[in-house]
Amino acid sequence: MQIEVVTWGDPDCGGDSSEVSDQLQNVEQLYATASAFEAILADGSAVRWGQPGWGKDLALVKDVLKGAQQIQATDSAFAAILEDGSVRTWGHPDFGGDSVAIQGQLRNVQQIQSTHGAFAAILGDGSIVTWGLPSYGGDISTVQDQLNVQQLKATDRAFAAILSDGSVVAWGDPDWGGDSSAVDQLKNIRQLAATHAAFAAILDDGSVVAWGNTQYGGDSIPVQDRFPYL
Repeated sequence: MQIEVVTWGDPDCGGDSSEVSDQLQNVEQLYATASAFEAILADGSAVRWGQPGWGKDLALVKDVLKGAQQIQATDSAFAAILEDGSVRTWGHPDFGGDSVAIQGQLRNVQQIQSTHGAFAAILGDGSIVTWGLPSYGGDISTVQDQLNVQQLKATDRAFAAILSDGSVVAWGDPDWGGDSSAVDQLKNIRQLAATHAAFAAILDDGSVVAWGNTQYGGDSIPVQDRFPYL
């Protein structure tokens, strides 16, 4: 089936794709930063449009991206897992577009998650490598020794991970769910979910525990009696 890409909105933020319309053939996936789009084609190549500096300017990695397995984006940068398990990044360096300092650690990468300003990569051994803005989860040093990750989720400014023992650890902006230390029920976790600024965890008994910004779902107490039915 031939897939057509149609864009609209602010032309300076990716709403006008006319300059690349002839290249948008056999599109398989679309990704976006705050002001740029990227289309992955069937042959593994990529086409981008939108604001330079927000992901569009990636001539240095264009050829490398053929065969990219997964792509994630922050507000102004992209990160791609390649077939060999390595990672390539481009876009605004402060928002994760520059991974040179940790490139040697990005081997056997299984998954990438992103906040609005940082990336986190799960490696084959369950460890995590982060980069980008520290206040958006780019600094994992406070919890690094705890990690053997099974699942990873992100709000706009924080990450949370289910560990191999069923517990949860979070880092990043505390107001966006980056601090779960006050939630003592985080054991035997089955699944994590995230909103703009809060996390929720489903436990093995079907109950739910939430933390983060209460206006974005960080307080589950008012409906706690309904959760055993999950």
